[in-house]
Parts: sequence; C-alpha cells; structure tokens
Amino acid sequence: MIVLDEHLQGAGLEQAIRRWYRGQVCFIGALRPGSVIKDENVPHLLRSARQPTFVTQNWKHFWQRTAAHGDFCIVCFTLPSERLQEISPLLRGLLRLTAFRTRSARTGKVVRVSGEQVAYYQVNDSQVYLMHLR
Repeated sequence: MIVLDEHLQGAGLEQAIRRWYRGQVCFIGALRPGSVIKDENVPHLLRSARQPTFVTQNWKHFWQRTAAHGDFCIVCFTLPSERLQEISPLLRGLLRLTAFRTRSARTGKVVRVSGEQVAYYQVNDSQVYLMHLR
C-alpha cells in the first residue's frame, strides 16, 4: 500500500503511481476519513495499516524527526511543488532498488530522496545510509 500525503492531492500522482504499482494507492485521509491529520499523528495512523509506504514532500517534518518503525516506511522527497510530477518516476526507481523492492525490505526505514541520491535510516540503527537511484 502506498499512502500519499494530503499535500500531494491534485498533482495527478495517485493516477501516475497506479499505472505501474499493483497494490493499493490512497491519500492519508483515507485511513481516517473526515479527520484533519497533523504530521505528528501520521506515524500512529500508519501503524493501523498493513506495512504502508508513506510518500511526502514534507521532508522537513519527517526526515530525522520521525523514528523508524517496523510497521511502515516513510519516503520523503525534497522536490519543490512545481516538480511534483517527478515523484512517480523517482518512487518507481526507488522501489526497484534491492533495499526497497519489497514491502518487507522497505518497512522500518525512513527515506529521503534528493534528486538521484537516496539517504535512509532504519529501525534499531541510527546510521544514515547513502545510495544512488541509478
């Protein structure tokens, strides 16, 4: 399951990701309909879903501020709003990497994607790992 941050609505990302991703794609609001979801509540809400991958451009609120948790993955893109259409192909590239290819491989990681550089930390490991998309 890929869960998109509410700030990504209206960019056509849900449809773009559905073209290549076989699983469910939804916005964070679908996990708790009718509620305003604040950033600090996102990790708790993600734990209620089955191994979701949360995608956001709001990296300043999640990267190295949110503890990695074994029930979900958070992927933060450092793209400005005018480049949101790049998230789908970058996410697809990320999910092709061995470290992120399966839900179980990526669960427990918090990831930051900046251009083609990927940085992540994971559950029970404070080290930040670096890799490239290509």
